Amino acid sequence: MAGETVFSTERLRRARFAVAAVFCVHGAVTGSFATRIPWIQDHADVSAGQLGLALAFPAIGASLAMPLAGAISHRYGARTALRGLLALWTLALILPSLAPNIYGLCAALFAYGATAGMSDVAMNALGVEVETRMDKSIMSSLHGMWSVGALIGSASGTVAAHFGTDARLHHLVAALVLTALGLFFCQGVLDLQSTPEDEAPPRFSLPPKSALVIGAIGFCGVFAEGASLDWSAVYLKDELGSSAGVAAASTTAFALTMAIARLVGDRVVDRFGAVRTVRVGGVAATVGGVLVVLAPHAVVAMAGFGLIGLGVAVVVPLAFAAAGRSGPNPSQAIAGVATITYTSGLIAPSAIGGIADATSLMFSFGLVTLLTFGLVLGAGVLRQGNRPTSTAAATGKSATASSGQVS
Repeated sequence: MAGETVFSTERLRRARFAVAAVFCVHGAVTGSFATRIPWIQDHADVSAGQLGLALAFPAIGASLAMPLAGAISHRYGARTALRGLLALWTLALILPSLAPNIYGLCAALFAYGATAGMSDVAMNALGVEVETRMDKSIMSSLHGMWSVGALIGSASGTVAAHFGTDARLHHLVAALVLTALGLFFCQGVLDLQSTPEDEAPPRFSLPPKSALVIGAIGFCGVFAEGASLDWSAVYLKDELGSSAGVAAASTTAFALTMAIARLVGDRVVDRFGAVRTVRVGGVAATVGGVLVVLAPHAVVAMAGFGLIGLGVAVVVPLAFAAAGRSGPNPSQAIAGVATITYTSGLIAPSAIGGIADATSLMFSFGLVTLLTFGLVLGAGVLRQGNRPTSTAAATGKSATASSGQVS
């Protein structure tokens, strides 16, 4: 069993570095895509409402494909599965910028979402495995590395947008570089191998009620994150008349605050607890939302998006932690919360677009602000996310969905 194998501290450190680098590569794809959404919108000649519709297709693709990740890992081993799924995700970055119209964009984003979801599940499972074996909180910092990757990707997108670079060329180069990096870093992750006695994971299982409550908090935080990441550049361009470069820089500001907050998040949570951390973060995100809605010019809106990123940064890691301690079946609870939060992030862009088409982007972010205030009111459900004095590593138990031999 996975929990029965003991590894040296140095081996676990190398595995932690490798999976952190994988998180970074994954985030870089998202950042690269998000900053060029205005270009893709213009190239495909779609309205805000049509763009919102197209941005629903990643959610559809991910929802259908995510259950396959566990089966793929079970059959081929965690390292091989992650290597293949991550490569599919990095290469999928090429597709949206090639779309000539709304139909091609929907198809491209379906594939984009499917590969995003499967690789996300695989890397998070390996992250939880390393955290359990190290007997140390690392999930916030891993998600911080994802934000660092998103920052790097969005920064490159900002430069490309500023110089008017064709997004097709930008994304082709980025995809090839990120694929090579992903394949390299995957070599260092722990390689979970299923034994003949292990049953294949179920394709679908209903989450327990506790996971639904925790998932509701995750939904609020991730909805604000997804809306800001995909629509901040469009908001500055359409609502405030900013240039393409300044608009893209708003996404970079958002990614920067997310990265900083997540990288220091483990220490903050250990000191102040999950509930207080999320509650204060919810206040910051709400203030940020108000600034976005009332912003008279780009600088104020960028500051608002930065506060939203700061406020929601640790919600997902803490939701996973609370789910893992919420009942007798940690893996099922974590899977349920992951499905809710991940789907929230994917449907947020399309929901924002649909609301904006009927009203305005300003009204859409007013609703986002209400959701961030929900973090203040509901943070108490994450009380189980506070780290106990003893952890799963002490008993040899793992919170991952499957177990096996590790090399």
